[in-house]
Amino acid sequence: MINKVGQIMLYVNNQDEAVKFWVEKVGFSVISEDNNGLGMRWIEISPSKDTETSIILHSKELVAKMSPGLNLGTPSLMFFTETLEELYKDFSNKNITIGEIVNMPSGRVFNFSDSEGNYFAVMEKS
Repeated sequence: MINKVGQIMLYVNNQDEAVKFWVEKVGFSVISEDNNGLGMRWIEISPSKDTETSIILHSKELVAKMSPGLNLGTPSLMFFTETLEELYKDFSNKNITIGEIVNMPSGRVFNFSDSEGNYFAVMEKS
């Protein structure tokens, strides 16, 4: 039986730019960085060291060569925050592309885009 989501694979065009975006703008931390010595590099990021689920940044180009049939599309991720207004202002001040705050039946939400144009969402949860 599966009991939790461990890692989410995010395939990016530029790993260094992706790390810079997620760490400097979004506030995530690099948990680990590995390189198998054969050109395969992956970086694990997370909003905090205590989070059970992390994101692994992989090179889209390299993964496409290794696994040609793999779906390299961006996963639709929903992040949670207790301080939606504050986060919205912070992202705006950091020139992150953001959408309007929208009231949904499950709570207030806004979306944002990374440096490669991939969109994600943030929902207010207490």
